[in-house]
Amino acid sequence: MTNPNCSAIGLVYRAGSLHRAFTIETVMAVTMQAVSGAGYPGVPSLDILGNVVPYIAKEEEKMEEETQKLLGTLNGSHIDPAPFAMSAQCNRVPVEDGHMESVAVRLKQKATAEEIISAWTTFRAEPQELNLPSAPAQPIVYITAPDRPQPRLDCDLGNGMTTAVGRLRKCNVLDWKFTVLSHNTIRGAAGAAVLNAELLKVKGYLGDATRQQFPGATPP
Repeated sequence: MTNPNCSAIGLVYRAGSLHRAFTIETVMAVTMQAVSGAGYPGVPSLDILGNVVPYIAKEEEKMEEETQKLLGTLNGSHIDPAPFAMSAQCNRVPVEDGHMESVAVRLKQKATAEEIISAWTTFRAEPQELNLPSAPAQPIVYITAPDRPQPRLDCDLGNGMTTAVGRLRKCNVLDWKFTVLSHNTIRGAAGAAVLNAELLKVKGYLGDATRQQFPGATPP
């Protein structure tokens, strides 16, 4: 079992609800990624303190490919990537936890700001429908304050499993632009793994996998 890229999953929550409602044609995303996303031992302190590193090896490629895959269509045994154009620029910033992204989108079906915010705030997925223990009741929260979301203030919403979005406004190049925030080590990593395991258990996959790997085993 693997998790999606920690930047891609933050984007997919917000873009996915828009893609479902209005069909995305173009996405441009610029990330500001926390140092904890680099793992241990991470980024040397003298390289990141008071600095921004405009390069994370293979991150832009992963974010583009995984976003299109996650929002693609299951076709038999493979996934057809979502057909929209996707461009990502990824930066490492001196923040402990929380990946922020400045996103702009073009939509096939035109939408008002109120319709977009409604698509975010009413979004529910299978973990919510199944009431899984790690699933936040509200997976996306829209924050109206003009200077939010912020990692220090909003990273731990929903025990770190809720993603935040704000600053929705018209874009002079595409249609709309906004700021998104997700907790990279919880929603993007450890918490996501737990939630995936909960979903697999409810769906019966964990028992099947155990029996296949250990034919003589009996469930506890």
